[in-house]
Amino acid sequence: MHADPESPCCREETQLLPDEWLKVKTVPTNGNLSPGVYYPTGSKRFVDATKQLPSPTETIPSRSHRHGVTRRTRRRAILKNGECNILKSRISQRRLRFLQDMFTTLVDAQWRWTLLVFTLSFILSWLGFALIWWLIAFTHGDLEPDHLPPLQDSANWKPCVFNINDFTSCFLFSIETQHTIGYGARTTTEECPEAIFIMCLQSIVGVMIQAFMVGIVFAKMTRPKHRTQTLLFSKYAVVCQRDGELSLMFRVGDLRKSHIIGASVRAQLIRSRTTKEGEVLSHYQTELELNADGCDSNLFFIWPITMVHRINRDSPFYGVSAADVLQERFEIVVILEGTIESTGQTTQARSSYTTSEIMWGHRFVPLVTYNRERQGYQVDYSKFDETTQVDTPLCSAKELDEFYGSQADRRSIGFQSPVPGDFIYRTSLNSGGVPASPILNIADRLVADAIRRASLTNRPSTVKYPPDYFNGPEDQSSSSSEEEIDKKKKKGNKKNGDKLV
Repeated sequence: MHADPESPCCREETQLLPDEWLKVKTVPTNGNLSPGVYYPTGSKRFVDATKQLPSPTETIPSRSHRHGVTRRTRRRAILKNGECNILKSRISQRRLRFLQDMFTTLVDAQWRWTLLVFTLSFILSWLGFALIWWLIAFTHGDLEPDHLPPLQDSANWKPCVFNINDFTSCFLFSIETQHTIGYGARTTTEECPEAIFIMCLQSIVGVMIQAFMVGIVFAKMTRPKHRTQTLLFSKYAVVCQRDGELSLMFRVGDLRKSHIIGASVRAQLIRSRTTKEGEVLSHYQTELELNADGCDSNLFFIWPITMVHRINRDSPFYGVSAADVLQERFEIVVILEGTIESTGQTTQARSSYTTSEIMWGHRFVPLVTYNRERQGYQVDYSKFDETTQVDTPLCSAKELDEFYGSQADRRSIGFQSPVPGDFIYRTSLNSGGVPASPILNIADRLVADAIRRASLTNRPSTVKYPPDYFNGPEDQSSSSSEEEIDKKKKKGNKKNGDKLV
């Protein structure tokens, strides 16, 4: 008996399905749906899918759907925008360590802190040297009432700096000296050697502060990190068959005309692992082998490329099936590295995929076409995350290898037979004689394989049969006896004729 879709147990089971996807298994009474595919539904409710399918066709694998079990999800180590979700705490002498590397600290800091330090560095230097100039004038006696600029000629007084009346005058002279403005109203004299020394010192310090702060702002504005805003990763990763093997695929793209030179893509799997000694490694990293279009991970990155990880014996996903993905807790971190063509700097873009972002039974839609009007290849980025459903086995790659063995040419669902007619179709009982999708189940594929083997055997194109081959056994025996009597009569007549001669 089938469970009622409205029952609480079925509602609990539906919570284990991927977001917006429902696993459906077909039976011979309805061949309109293909096995091994997650079909989209309008809601996460199981009852919504029953509006399209009869209740006898609704089954849920018991391996991944157990009562009282919720779907396990992993917390991200790398966010979708590439930021590392890492919080560091309890660092000894943290402030001292960061102050020792002030340049990197200011480059990594937020813009408001960088601009604040930029402004304070100049203002504080102006005020500091203004105070020094005021002390020089005060100790020399230039600020006494009888020695102020209007009375200096009558009193025959030569100050350290002309036209210094108060602290404000010292502040203005400090700005003019540090930035070599030189309005000409205030100048130093040879009366005070300390004034000459301070003027030289302030000029050097001003150049150093300006070079330091301009370097920080320039480095912050030209950081390769901002180049990653125009490097895209697909929102989802898909699993489908390619050349007979289950493959994990994701897509990368570049929005700019200036390309990434020497681009390479890496992928790492982060999940827990238990060693032989019982040690639990909660964040064990495994490198995934990637290739694209028959090449390795080094890309000629001129248009979006689909990166492929073949799930074979060397893959950590070799024993993982579609049902296991619901219960596994892992994260796939993808990294794109290369040199920016316009600046020559090295950049790195990152993203990640969790189990809820892996779509089993889907394939990316092509997005590169040739535009005849503009005489060039056109990339439609509106289809960058778009996928299409394809027939894909729900079992693991290991189980698939055990089933097919070495028959690599018949591993893919939808295998084309060389028999005239191109494909073997299965007609459902409810379809009214209309052919369903090609080779929907293993039984049809085995029939197609048998027909193919029979068609490849060596046999004559036309077969010649005796005239009386299709007669009954009695007729055949009687006809043969009559032929023997006729032959004997002919032989007897020949003998008699010879004797007469």
